[in-house]
Amino acid sequence: MFTGLIEVTGRLRRMTYTGPGATLVIEAPRQMVSELTLGESVAVDGACLTVTRAAGDAFEVEASAETLERTTLGERQAGQGVHLERALKIGDRLGGHIVSGHVDGTGKVRSTQALGRSLQIHFDVPPALLRYLVPKGSITIDGISLTVNEVDEGGFSVVLIPHTQGVVQLHTRRIGERVNLEMDILGKYVERLLAIRAGEAEPQHGGVDLEALVRGGWPSGSY
Repeated sequence: MFTGLIEVTGRLRRMTYTGPGATLVIEAPRQMVSELTLGESVAVDGACLTVTRAAGDAFEVEASAETLERTTLGERQAGQGVHLERALKIGDRLGGHIVSGHVDGTGKVRSTQALGRSLQIHFDVPPALLRYLVPKGSITIDGISLTVNEVDEGGFSVVLIPHTQGVVQLHTRRIGERVNLEMDILGKYVERLLAIRAGEAEPQHGGVDLEALVRGGWPSGSY
């Protein structure tokens, strides 16, 4: 679980394809690398990946074929920067919003517009993802927790204040460039529960009767 507050911008040193998947070697500050443990999760441009090796000023993660297909990681070139965030620790302040690190799909930069020292960026979004967007709601773009400014029939916009532009590199994305998107998980759960109530989805999921939850009660014997 993550918050969408980027800790550092790392740099892709090397990507080696291993069958349909790939191994990514990512440079990061030595202090961060020294604290990484094998098997822990790190969000790389918003995609939750598992650390398989860490030494010196770099660490390795594995990306499956599905990850490469669903995200922009397969398009990254050696030397490019990537946003990094370690998993949330219990007791930390939740400064962004609840982020799972499971990318739902990609959008494309439509346009940019200066608003004083801030920058407004419009993105085009596939219809399947557009329904989860609401003005002033939350969105994760390349791992960054941001507030949706406006929503239109084809996408949405966000505004980057000067501080955000100094920490992340979203403002460097070119027109037409793809970005990773994770929609607000709360909206996805609400949609699922409403679909169950309407009879459009199966109530059973993971052994829990979600239909009973919609009606307002725990199923007997479930804890």
